[in-house]
Amino acid sequence: MAQEDPRMQKLTEKKAANLLGGGQARIDRQHAKGSLTARERIELFLDAGSFRELDAFVTQQADPGAESIPGDGVVTGYGKVDGRQVYVYAQDFTVQGGALGEMHANKICRIMDLAAKTGSPVIGMIDSGGARIQEGVKSLGGYAKIFRKNAQYSGVVPQISIILGPCAGGASYSPALTDVVIMNRGKSYMFLTGPAVVKAVTGEEVDQETLGGADVHLATSGNAHLVGADEKESLAIARNVLSYLPSNCVESAPLMPITDDPTRRDEDLNIIVPMDPTEPYSLYEVIHSVVDNGSFLEFQRGFAPNAIVGLARLGGRPVGIISQNPMALAGVMDIDSADKISRMVRFSDAFNLPIVTFVDSPGFLPGVDQEHRGVIRHGAKVLFAYAEATAPKVSVVTRKAYGGAYVALSSKYIGTDICYAWPSAEIAVMGAEGGTNILYRKMIETATDPAAERAKYEKEYTETYLNPYLAAQAGYIDDVIEPAETRQKLIEALDALQNKVEPTIPRKHGNIPL
Repeated sequence: MAQEDPRMQKLTEKKAANLLGGGQARIDRQHAKGSLTARERIELFLDAGSFRELDAFVTQQADPGAESIPGDGVVTGYGKVDGRQVYVYAQDFTVQGGALGEMHANKICRIMDLAAKTGSPVIGMIDSGGARIQEGVKSLGGYAKIFRKNAQYSGVVPQISIILGPCAGGASYSPALTDVVIMNRGKSYMFLTGPAVVKAVTGEEVDQETLGGADVHLATSGNAHLVGADEKESLAIARNVLSYLPSNCVESAPLMPITDDPTRRDEDLNIIVPMDPTEPYSLYEVIHSVVDNGSFLEFQRGFAPNAIVGLARLGGRPVGIISQNPMALAGVMDIDSADKISRMVRFSDAFNLPIVTFVDSPGFLPGVDQEHRGVIRHGAKVLFAYAEATAPKVSVVTRKAYGGAYVALSSKYIGTDICYAWPSAEIAVMGAEGGTNILYRKMIETATDPAAERAKYEKEYTETYLNPYLAAQAGYIDDVIEPAETRQKLIEALDALQNKVEPTIPRKHGNIPL
């Protein structure tokens, strides 16, 4: 019987030690608080048996006297999601609380470099107490290197951040630089300054959940795009997001088998828009009716609720969805909704996803607060995003499309390829009341019955200007369509545009308004 090679025995022992991270006691504490370990998260996220670890033996170099644990607090490598190559890193809270140091950062940067070189998505699982104080400027430099990679590879390969524990201080900038941020309800927190610092500086008393919990970032700050009820759901959400995206900026998004009839009609859409232009209706119902069954994945739900954005499929093809929401602020545009929309347009365009826009907006929100806070430059972001986007763009005006909101929201003027309108569409500089006040003010003021005169002129204005046919006559609406056939029209339009090529002017980059 051959004698066992001690070198092989040593390798086996070292690999076994690597799997324990900070040790069994710390793993038990991680489980006791209801959290998975870094390795468990990776195994749950990737296709079974596909993970291959890199840099497993890297240890902290900065402080010879410090605890030296193989892997240095982050597990990195590559694997498959639905058979597609991805690169992953997962911070290990059992090693110094997942704190980031020089070697820890180097491992993350290497994974990002490999992802970019191979045209593969990169997924980060965040669970860290922040920078390692004992490494000083080297830990800060580590964060800076990661931020730079995030920026360099933005729009090159999809970057998804899954926040599964704390993400505090400067560390929170990395997720903010990525394409999609997913948080774990009740277990993940993200803030620049924690509750103790907030209390010391401002006197405000606040807990972690209220300051930077998942639902706060989903609905209030808009920093999170999606939220899972637990770690398993958060990881499943990330897998689902990837199913809508190509692996990189030069590929097309993956087509799914068509299980929903492309010619399906919904007669309810013919009566969904009320006759009263002040009465709200649900554009959520419109979106869910038009896209492939069950395919709409909404981003930032609750944040700027007057706008609706997300991913969906039409005839099996992934698309970016932009819409107003007449049920919130009548679908008016404001600062937050402008940011939300422009970000979704640019994200979709970066990864070749066609952009489908449903328009029902009376314009931009008036008021001193909005003007002083910069609604002009925020609204200009929407103009910039649509004008810059070269992916196929299709829009449907369902009701109100007034003034600057009409121009900004995927009008043909701004470069949209195919523009449809429903018979209920009102495309004009402004609504009937405002238009009547300007055009017929003197006649109304001098009339013997001003109220009756106003009603007469408002009716005349509505019949003359508030319809889609003037725009169609001028060529800025391609067709006025029956709402029930919207799904078929959109799928056919996207089929016609699938080989679209739009040359761009050579430049370093544009200067988007901020």
